[in-house]
Amino acid sequence: MRFFWRFLIVFMIALFLSYLATHAFRRVAIKANWVDRPSSKKIHNKPIPTMGGICIFLVYWLIYFLGIPSENQIADIGAMVASSTVIVLTGIIDDKVELKPWQKLAGILLGANIYYFFTDIRLDHFTIAFLGTIEFQEISYLIMMLWIVGITNAMNLMDGLDGLATGTGIISLVTMGLVSYFFTNSANNAMVVLVFLLAAVLLGFLPHNFYPAKIFLGDTGALFIGFMIATLSLNGLKQATFVSLIIPIAILGVPLTDTVAAIFRRLLKKKSVSKKDWGHLHHRLLRLGFTHRQAVLFIYAMGIIFSLIALLFPISSLLGTIILLLGLIFGVMLFIESFNLLDSEKTPLRRLLRRLKRNTKQTK
Repeated sequence: MRFFWRFLIVFMIALFLSYLATHAFRRVAIKANWVDRPSSKKIHNKPIPTMGGICIFLVYWLIYFLGIPSENQIADIGAMVASSTVIVLTGIIDDKVELKPWQKLAGILLGANIYYFFTDIRLDHFTIAFLGTIEFQEISYLIMMLWIVGITNAMNLMDGLDGLATGTGIISLVTMGLVSYFFTNSANNAMVVLVFLLAAVLLGFLPHNFYPAKIFLGDTGALFIGFMIATLSLNGLKQATFVSLIIPIAILGVPLTDTVAAIFRRLLKKKSVSKKDWGHLHHRLLRLGFTHRQAVLFIYAMGIIFSLIALLFPISSLLGTIILLLGLIFGVMLFIESFNLLDSEKTPLRRLLRRLKRNTKQTK
């Protein structure tokens, strides 16, 4: 209990320091001309200070090392700091000169490899009830790279509206922290501290980043948040089961669905997967008549729904887990279809609905 109250104090300090540091950093960014200028590919219409991720990164690790006792720190903290530093540097370069997709990917992979080779975290097997353990063996490395790159990029793609990636990150981190503390066998204070501390720093940053934004995360911040969520979720998968794999995927349901839909949408149109488009969920909400603020709040609400579903998995029976999983899959399909995220009329659900409509007319 003493640890709880001590961490609560550290949490509040992190929140307020992040708020004050972001205010100060915004002035530094303006003087240094670190601004995101308007263009035909962007929604904002005036220069906005950017690279707020630098402030998040510095405050996060500063509070962690000064406020968290060494006995409550994870053993692999050096590798986490080093790998996240590579990610932030990649984001800074991208914000300054706009890297090509393969160059940004190379930076993310470098950070992911530092994390892989200098920690003992491995996603090399998982267990399914009544079926036993499935070993990944040689492909475990590829699975971890795909996990880290996929979640990092998904969060980066969410950074299209003011406060969207920051708020989505907070929702995801709080849910991860609750699941880790209350439900998983591998729960430990060190990992929970890392998760909730990042949520506190993001909470302090959000008032400056929410619409109308006074400062942007930039790729610096979006990549850092995505990378930390990806690696922190792996810390909770040391004893991976099918359910423990599903939980972080469910928590990140909105950004992952939007990312996967974007990949398939571009493939269907025979375009490069890395080519940017205006087909993301937040773009479609704006075209439907949502205001900037309404679109962000709607996606927050969707994120909370996915998170609540994720919280149900650890307390469900085997049958309940199967029903939840089927419901989640159907919900994702309906989500994609409702906003036509694939830009296609030939998806299975749309075909089914058209067939049902024809049959209804014939019976009349």
